[in-house]
Amino acid sequence: MTWSIRRLTRHDFDAYLAIRLEALRDYPESYGTSAESFAARPRQEIEDFLSRRAVFGVVTAANELAGIVVYDRDQGERESHRGWLLQVYVKPAMRGTGAALAMIEAAVEHARSEVIQLHLMVGAHNAPAIRLYEKAGFKTYGTDPRCLYVNGRYVDEHMMVRFLDEAPGKNENV
Repeated sequence: MTWSIRRLTRHDFDAYLAIRLEALRDYPESYGTSAESFAARPRQEIEDFLSRRAVFGVVTAANELAGIVVYDRDQGERESHRGWLLQVYVKPAMRGTGAALAMIEAAVEHARSEVIQLHLMVGAHNAPAIRLYEKAGFKTYGTDPRCLYVNGRYVDEHMMVRFLDEAPGKNENV
């Protein structure tokens, strides 16, 4: 399958909305927002969210958006050296193609000009995602127990970090 990675723009709003809703609906235990609450948000709120962040997508040869990752930077006076990867999702048909890793690396390269470390959170139950993030250079530094409560059960989330100002492998003692 042929695909490319590109930064999304306001012209991708409908495609972003569709894939975000798919992720929330099909994998509710992986996100802190429900599909229902996201769908109820006004269009302007979502457009504002997208305009303030860097959003990257996997786009197929048929011009279908098949994956997303959002990069956001902490704004606090003492936290502006940190960034976050959010909303990571790749359609099942694209998994195992290298597209997810390429998309994450595009976000990492963008983040390098703004921050020295990137954080993310991932469900402790999600072994494939954890392997992907480890392959991308992220290390687990803790677990947030009962971070989410979804469909009557608690979900622990691993907190992961990648230090962008160190050579790969140097953050072994996170």
